[in-house]
Amino acid sequence: MRREIIVYKEYFIEFYKAQEHKVQEKIEYVLDLIRFEERIPKKFFKALENTEGIYEVRVITTFKSIRILCFFDDGNLIILVNSFIKKTQKTPKKEIERAQKLKKEYLEQQSGLKNKNSQYDTSLPKF
Repeated sequence: MRREIIVYKEYFIEFYKAQEHKVQEKIEYVLDLIRFEERIPKKFFKALENTEGIYEVRVITTFKSIRILCFFDDGNLIILVNSFIKKTQKTPKKEIERAQKLKKEYLEQQSGLKNKNSQYDTSLPKF
């Protein structure tokens, strides 16, 4: 199994670059699990309830609980949209709302591209 992971907008990249090297390695490890494992344990990847197809990537370090919000497009294409350090039991509503807004923007953009016979925006950075 091979899923492609791309980044939409700058939110995830900015967050990633602000992390310490060991945290970046942990993020990369979890994203590799998602990329290559057919069945991803819920410990690392879970659908958020009461959302329209928003998932959370879960990265847990000794001192931080990181969440990366994403969604699927076209089956095996995962779009990373925003990330944050989780400080409470529930995922903050504003983060979910941002992810849903970015998903809507992305899908509208892709819809315009598909009308021009392109599969998806190849200019988006892969991760």
